[in-house]
Amino acid sequence: MEQFDAIVIGTGQAGPSLAARCAEEGLNTAVIERDKFGGTCVNTGCTPTKALVASARAAHMANRMNDYGVEINGSISVDMEKVKARKDAIVKESTEGVENWLKSTENLTVYQGHARFEDEKILSVGNKKLSAEKIFINVGGRAFIPDGFEDVDYLTNSSIMELDEVPEHLIIVGGGYIGLEFGQMYRRFGSEVTIIEQGNRLLPKEDKDVSNAIQEILEDEGITFRFGAECIGGTSDNGQVVVDVNCEAGPPKVEGSHLLLATGRRPNTDDLGLENTTIKTDERGFIQVDDQLQTTAEDIWALGDCNGEGAFTHTAYNDFEIVAANLFDDNPRRLSDRIMCYGLYIDPALGRVGMTEAQAKESNRNVLIGKRPMSRIARAKEKGETKGFMKILVDADSEKILGAAILGIEGDEIIHSIIDIMYAEEPYTTIRDAVHIHPTVSELIPTMLENLEPLD
Repeated sequence: MEQFDAIVIGTGQAGPSLAARCAEEGLNTAVIERDKFGGTCVNTGCTPTKALVASARAAHMANRMNDYGVEINGSISVDMEKVKARKDAIVKESTEGVENWLKSTENLTVYQGHARFEDEKILSVGNKKLSAEKIFINVGGRAFIPDGFEDVDYLTNSSIMELDEVPEHLIIVGGGYIGLEFGQMYRRFGSEVTIIEQGNRLLPKEDKDVSNAIQEILEDEGITFRFGAECIGGTSDNGQVVVDVNCEAGPPKVEGSHLLLATGRRPNTDDLGLENTTIKTDERGFIQVDDQLQTTAEDIWALGDCNGEGAFTHTAYNDFEIVAANLFDDNPRRLSDRIMCYGLYIDPALGRVGMTEAQAKESNRNVLIGKRPMSRIARAKEKGETKGFMKILVDADSEKILGAAILGIEGDEIIHSIIDIMYAEEPYTTIRDAVHIHPTVSELIPTMLENLEPLD
């Protein structure tokens, strides 16, 4: 039995920083990684997908050069092997950076293997047994695979990273964030793309105007959508993938060359030995945590995707900040302090923070709304990027910003000016009365706030 003061399971976004902080605070610390260092974000999530999105945007802009008065002599083609090589190089640098950092950190021992609980405070890693008073679980998640696809080859968000060819026809099951990003990406690379969605619209947690605008943007690029799909399943036929949709309108089957299943995520908690502990999970396998991310077992915490409290890199890192603040800084930070924010990395991007319109209505507040299309923003017109819109919600009584959506060029960056005001708990007049640089997209946020109207 090897004894430690702290053990961190997993090296996703929260794990490495927490392991290093524990070691820095004088705790004899172990960190365990069963696969690739860096977790989902570095290996199969943010880093590689945004590298691919950048290549797809370059191809898209090359095809739009005539819009800007630029002539390109010759055809434009995508070399997917070079696209993949660029992505792999960026991933390799990040993964090796995390691994080298951990292995060179004083007071920190790195184990490579699958960790399982043998008892409340005892873990096995291969033929080794480790024990610690404090244990931090950061095991992440993986693609959820629905029933009905046992007899067909399919791709997930992980395995699609290994493609070095452009699919002739990519079928995507799932009209969520992952499906939409890959759909637009491969459409721009040259694939025919069909996205199959069980619901009657995209992104049901977003407001309808956001969902409809995203659908219009993607349809304008040639993506086909099939909504209201039922009894979805897949088979193979003469080397092709056939997906049953049974939609009310359109053919009952879709045939293509490749299939991506983007139907959600599940936590990596089913093979962790949690049955040997008092750690409780919900019906989907997410580890239950309190407001300081402690599990139902004493001195065991769960961070990142496995706790169901946020499925993003930035929320995982914030989990680390909350745990470290409470353990080492005498700073009682809480999960409930967090304002939910995220991006959808189609192009143009969606930046979101706080409440949607639907949530604001349900709150029974006196809500004001401001909205402005990108087509009425000079900087967007100058860039030739006029798709989308901005909108913001304000509590008329407290003058606090409740939420915002920016669907437009650099919406994922522009949203941060609103996020900062919300965390500072400043009234909306702070940003309304600020002087912004011209010409920018951000300068129209104050203009939008000067024209607020009651939310119907």
